Amino acid sequence: MNHATGLFAPWRFCISSQGDVFSAVVSDLLYPIRSIGDPPTMSWKTEFEPDVLEYYEEQFDPEATPNKLRKPNYKAKKSKEAILTEISAETSGIEQGFKITYKPARFEEKWLLDSLRPFYERGLLADVLAQVKGGKEANVYLCRAKEETGLGTIAAKVYRPRQFRNLRNDVAYREGREFMAAAGGILRNRDTREMRAIKNKTEYGSELMHQSWLLHEYNTLENLHQLGAAVPKPLASGENCILMQYVGAEGQPAPALHAVTLHQHEVEPLFNEVMRNIDLMLSKGMIHGDLSAFNILYWKGKVTLIDFPQVTLAMKNRNGNRIFQRDVQRVCEYFATQGLDRNPRQIADRLWQKHINIPADHRWDDPV
Repeated sequence: MNHATGLFAPWRFCISSQGDVFSAVVSDLLYPIRSIGDPPTMSWKTEFEPDVLEYYEEQFDPEATPNKLRKPNYKAKKSKEAILTEISAETSGIEQGFKITYKPARFEEKWLLDSLRPFYERGLLADVLAQVKGGKEANVYLCRAKEETGLGTIAAKVYRPRQFRNLRNDVAYREGREFMAAAGGILRNRDTREMRAIKNKTEYGSELMHQSWLLHEYNTLENLHQLGAAVPKPLASGENCILMQYVGAEGQPAPALHAVTLHQHEVEPLFNEVMRNIDLMLSKGMIHGDLSAFNILYWKGKVTLIDFPQVTLAMKNRNGNRIFQRDVQRVCEYFATQGLDRNPRQIADRLWQKHINIPADHRWDDPV
C-alpha cells in the first residue's frame, strides 16, 4: 500500500491482512510533499516521536476511532455586551493595593486601574480623584501624584479599551508619519513582524497602530513644551495612558474655550497667543490637525492647547495645507463670536508661505 502522494513518495508501508504495520522504508534522499492528512515528516536520523506513532496508530489500527474532520478555526465576533460582561467579571480583586477615591463605573474599573497601576508602581501616582472629561477615544482623570514627586495634582489621559475606541479614520493624518514602537524608537523595516502585522491589519497590527498614535501625542507634547508652546507638560507615558500637567483647580477643571465668554480686553491677546502656537508648530513642520475652541483650555486668562494624537507633518502630507487651513478657520470662527473679525484664509496662506516651501496647490505626484 502506497500511502504517500506522488510517484516518488518516500513513505511506503506493507500492511498485513490484520492491518498491522510491519515495515516502513524511509528515504533520506526525498522528502514527502505534505498536504492535508499527510503524516509527520521524518528522515533517517529522526526517531519516532510520540506524535508520529499516534498518527500511524490512528491511521492503520482497525480498532482506533476514525478522526473527525477538523472544524474551521473560526471565532465569532463577540458582541459589545459579551465583552462588557467579561471585563466586569475580571474586576474582582484587581486593585492589589492600588486604592482610589474615584468610584468608576462597573465596566470602567478594570481598564482604568490596569492602565494606571504601572504609574502607581513606579511611584508617580497615588490616587485618582475624579473624571474630568469623557470622550469616544479617551477619558481624562484628575489624579494626585505621590508626595515625593512634588507634582501635586496631575492629569491622566486614559484611552478606552480597544474594543470600544472609535478613533477617527486617521489615514489623512498619518500620511508621512513613521510608526513608533512601544519600547521607543521607530519601526523602519517593512519586513519586520510588526510592520507586516500593521500592513495586514491584524489584531496585533491594530494594537501597534494605537500605541504609535499615543506615542506621537506624547512626543509632540514633549517637543512643543520644550519649545515654549502653551501645552500641558508631559510627565510619563504608558501602554494606554499619558500623565501630564493638570490645568485647573482640584474641584474645577479648566473649561474648553468654546464654553467661555471672554472679557473684551482678553479677546485679541488670546487670539494672538493661539496664533503664536500655530505659528510655532508650523515652523517645526507640525500641524495640530484638530484644533478648535474645543481643544483649547482657558484658565485664569491663559489658553492651553490640548489633544495632539493626530498631529500632521506639513512637509510630508499631501493633505497638510487643507488640514492647516481648517485649523485656522475653526480658531477664527470662535474668536468671531467674541467680536474679533479676522480673515482665516489670509492668515493661513501667510503662515504657510512663511514656513513651508511647498505651494498650497502643489501636485503631489510630482517630485517635491
